[in-house]
Amino acid sequence: MPTISDLDGMGGEGSNGEIHSNGKMEVERLISKKLQLKRKAEHLKSDLMRQFDSQVLEFMDSLIEESASLEPAPVPAVFSPPLSDKERSKLRHLQGSSQGQGKQFVVRRSLLDELFEVNHIRTIYHMFIALLILFILSTLVVDFIDEGRLVLDFDLLVYVFGQFPLVVITWICMFLSVLVVPYSLFHTWASHYHESSHGTLWSLLLGSLFLLYQGLGLGFLPTFVVVKNSFPPASCFIIILEQVRLMMKAHSYIRENVPKVLALAKDKSSSSPVSPLIPQLSHYIYFLFAPTLIYRDKYPRNPIIRWSYVASKLLQVLGCLFYAYYVFVRLCIPQFRSISQQLFDLRAMVLCVFNSILPGVLVLFLAFFAFLHCWLNAFAEMLRFADRMFYKDWWNSTSFANYYRTWNVVVHDWLYYYVYCDFLWMSKKRFRAAGMLLVFTMSAVVHEYILAICFGFFYPVLFCLFMCFGMMFNFILHDRRKGPIWNVIMWTALFLGQGVIICLYSQEWYAQRYCPLQEPSFLELLKPRSWSCHLQTNPAVDS
Repeated sequence: MPTISDLDGMGGEGSNGEIHSNGKMEVERLISKKLQLKRKAEHLKSDLMRQFDSQVLEFMDSLIEESASLEPAPVPAVFSPPLSDKERSKLRHLQGSSQGQGKQFVVRRSLLDELFEVNHIRTIYHMFIALLILFILSTLVVDFIDEGRLVLDFDLLVYVFGQFPLVVITWICMFLSVLVVPYSLFHTWASHYHESSHGTLWSLLLGSLFLLYQGLGLGFLPTFVVVKNSFPPASCFIIILEQVRLMMKAHSYIRENVPKVLALAKDKSSSSPVSPLIPQLSHYIYFLFAPTLIYRDKYPRNPIIRWSYVASKLLQVLGCLFYAYYVFVRLCIPQFRSISQQLFDLRAMVLCVFNSILPGVLVLFLAFFAFLHCWLNAFAEMLRFADRMFYKDWWNSTSFANYYRTWNVVVHDWLYYYVYCDFLWMSKKRFRAAGMLLVFTMSAVVHEYILAICFGFFYPVLFCLFMCFGMMFNFILHDRRKGPIWNVIMWTALFLGQGVIICLYSQEWYAQRYCPLQEPSFLELLKPRSWSCHLQTNPAVDS
């Protein structure tokens, strides 16, 4: 029988246990309240930082626009007579009328250069380098197992960059023609237009000569050289892309300078000379090399050239070239060399598209990083070109409309100012949808032209993606679509589109080689060979 002391001890133990459990509950409640307060504080911090960032960005954008609008007085051309204050004011007004409403160039860095200063973002760059190392190791190991030795011949790179001396000669001829013809035509027209009594006929004559040069000298002749000599793909891309770039630059030079001469000619009371309105040859040469398609007499310049930066960017371009080589060798060629010999069915096509997504996305990233970031920044640094906004944060896009504006700012600016805005000016701003359709059509036609010439066959996959899905997504996924889910949808559609492009163009490439036509008609050239290649038997396939 328990004694009173035992009962007291039992009661003490019970009360201590209850106090211990209550204390534990209070501590847990206190911890949970602290966690809730911490979460609320973090949420409030993120909201405040987001609002602060948006206000700072708005302030900086307005500051940049205001500073860019303050243009200095133009420097008179060499050997031109000194101008009076009235003539300087008139000249400033004429130059501002043609360039004040266009693109403003300011000093700014490329976005990736800023992001790579953050260790978390730079780690993603390191991950891609590690993936390249794995591609190299896998290729070396497989070659060593198959051949019993290390194979380092890079036969694919040697093939795609074939006939390189002829490529260099063709490019030099193209560049010299662009250097001489547009500048000479504009100089001749501007020097005599103000004094001529037949200004309209003079303009029609020299304008027709310029259009003839654009169509024949830059349009037909380089393409003829490429097709006649059967340039391999990479060599062909060099010539055709340079052809398009030089044509766009020549158009911009004429488009930006002609309105200044016309405005001076309309002012009958003005006695200002025309010579200051004619750009110096050094300005035009600088523009031909500058990483922009919008002509200006002057651009913001950096004080020094960082040659170490130039070397690092050129080495990164070379690294991206080898990266693309290993992507095609390990992921594309083994797959499409075999699938092109099989009968076409829906299952094979679906598997082909989804298996092509990874190499397609890698090629997309490599093309963006190698050209839009490394190549353009290397030339900008060598020329001390200070406006490095060649792209924006397209990866954060929640709409395809924003993606089209931010992926390639250099080309977008040209299309916006010289196609869309000029179309609205001619239509008196009545047909905005037609202007957008014109931009999409021109972009789709030029892209398909480049691929058709460089691949050697007509297969308008990219044109259909641009005109059908691109236009549809541009209106469905518009700028009012916000939130992470729309960014996921944008990336999903982009990945799928890259898979379709790599799959269909690769199949057609091998079909053109497995099933060649001896004397094809025009309609047979337009019909994709991959649709009927499995119906033919070719002994070369099995070899």
